Amino acid sequence: MEEFRRSYSRLCKESGSEPQEAVLQQLHQLPRGRLDLATQSLTVDTCRALGKLLQNQTLLTELVLSDCMLSEEGTTLLLQGLCANTVIRFLDLKGNNLRAAGAEALGKLLRQNQSIQSLTLEWNNLGTWEDAFATFCGGLAANSTLQQLDLRNNQISHKGAEELALALKGNAALQQLDLRWNNVGLLGGRALVNCLPSNRTLWRLDLAGNNVPSDVLRAVEQAMEHNRDRHIAFQETQTRTHLLSKEVQYLQEEKSKQFLDLMETIDKQREEMARSSQASAARVGQLQEALKERHSIINALKAKLQMTEAALALSEQKSQDLGELLTTAEQERLSLSQREEKERRLEQQEAAERESKLLRDLSAANEKNLLLRNQVDELERKLKSQQEELFLTRQELTNTSAELKIRVVQAEERLDVEKRRARQNMEDSEKLRFREVEHMTRHLEESERAMQERLQRLEALRLSLEEELSRVKAAALSERGQAEEELIKARNQARLEEQQHLAHLEEKLRLLAQARDEAQGTCIQQKQTVAEAQARASQLSLQVEGQRRRIEELQQELSNKDQEKVAEVTRVRVELQEQMGRLRAELTAQETLREKVAALERQLKVIASDHREALLDKESENASLREKLRLKEAEIARIRDEEAQRASFLQNAVLAYVQGSPLRSLSPPK
Repeated sequence: MEEFRRSYSRLCKESGSEPQEAVLQQLHQLPRGRLDLATQSLTVDTCRALGKLLQNQTLLTELVLSDCMLSEEGTTLLLQGLCANTVIRFLDLKGNNLRAAGAEALGKLLRQNQSIQSLTLEWNNLGTWEDAFATFCGGLAANSTLQQLDLRNNQISHKGAEELALALKGNAALQQLDLRWNNVGLLGGRALVNCLPSNRTLWRLDLAGNNVPSDVLRAVEQAMEHNRDRHIAFQETQTRTHLLSKEVQYLQEEKSKQFLDLMETIDKQREEMARSSQASAARVGQLQEALKERHSIINALKAKLQMTEAALALSEQKSQDLGELLTTAEQERLSLSQREEKERRLEQQEAAERESKLLRDLSAANEKNLLLRNQVDELERKLKSQQEELFLTRQELTNTSAELKIRVVQAEERLDVEKRRARQNMEDSEKLRFREVEHMTRHLEESERAMQERLQRLEALRLSLEEELSRVKAAALSERGQAEEELIKARNQARLEEQQHLAHLEEKLRLLAQARDEAQGTCIQQKQTVAEAQARASQLSLQVEGQRRRIEELQQELSNKDQEKVAEVTRVRVELQEQMGRLRAELTAQETLREKVAALERQLKVIASDHREALLDKESENASLREKLRLKEAEIARIRDEEAQRASFLQNAVLAYVQGSPLRSLSPPK
């Protein structure tokens, strides 16, 4: 603000004039964002400097220039500077007697400025010049930011009201318009009523003291109530849309967080799957090694079977050799039949017995061979079926373990998500309830503060009116006393003059005989002086009558002021009652919000209980799955034990068969 003060001084010196001390003092005591120059007589040079400074000023939001006795040129310069300003929201030009040039400059300001929201023009003469006021109304129609306009006591006629009605038809931003104490009349009131259906933003229009009929005032009040309801609904929709946009943004953030958490869980699941796949690959490798060992065992069994087959082939060859030996023995028996007939018979019997034994052994060996082959085939089939069953059981085991892991992970994730969601919902509900309570308390405090400020202003206005009334009464009493003193002085002076004149007449009567001519002249002179005294007395009586009439007028003005004061007090009471009703409505709305919060808390409790039941169900399901897994593992261990026992039994049987075969004794030694 010191820079603003220095700039003002510099511009005044450049224009060849000295800066005003009152303005410098106000700039030195300037509060933040507000420039108050009320009741300061501003010169044209000061207005020119302030207009240049306000073009690029970005710190001031309120400008008060009430009762500054602005000239036409100074007003034009100030308003030209404000045309380029983009920061000032409040402008007060009360009591500056603005006329045609000021109205035209205000119209230009309203056309070009896009920041002023409140404009006070009370106690001016804008409506006296119709063309200039039409220019002002044209600027108002083109404006899109002004929300509050005060035009009290501006001599606005019915034609000016018609221009205002045309401006209101094209304006879509003005919300409050004060036209009290003008000369709108019936025609102006009707014009304003006709323009209200096309304007949906104006929700306050004051027409008191304009000689407007009561039916027109009722129509205006109905239209204002309709627009007020629409404005309240629009504000509520704006607040709701703001809240909904916040909720949507919050939900989007929650969705993004949930998506990121889901991606993290998916990555973790992938890592777990990779680890499980590695473990399963290692397990499959182990199983393959076990299968290779089983294949090696089977190959050993096959080798042993081949050895048994080779032994059988040797036994057959030996039987063939034995047949040849039998033929040679028969030939020898035939040749030696004569010499060793008895021995031959014995040998034949022994050979027959041996042959029968060999045949029985061969048949038994063949049967054992077939049985062994069948057993080997059955063992192979059983081995294959057991391998298939083992593979299926392992696959089922892996599937069930994977499903169990997935279900456990999903259950844990759902549990975490539900916990986070429940916590977030509870925190959101608490925050929302706290914000609503804080907003309601703040609103109540602001409304109470505004009511207290308004009551203070009204009390100050009442005190000022009482002081003015006392001053007027004192002035009237002093003037009356002065008039009575002047009247008494005039009467005394007239009496003294009459006494002097009577004495002089007596002297002249004594000297009448001596100088009748002189007496007649003196009588004429005395008559003239008496006429002058009578004229002076009549003038004094007329002055007394004027003073009496003035006292009556002052008493009438005092009665009017009292009536205005009573009307203002009633209006304030009505507004207080309306605000109390609004506060009651807000309290009811707060109670409904509290009920909603309680319902939401109950819903949260129900959701938490359902969540606990779901968790208990999941835990029971996990326990049952773990029990099934334990049973499967026990069954797999039992199958492995049975397979190992069967393999050991088969190996022992094959070894016993190979070791206990009768052909082993007939096989040649190695």
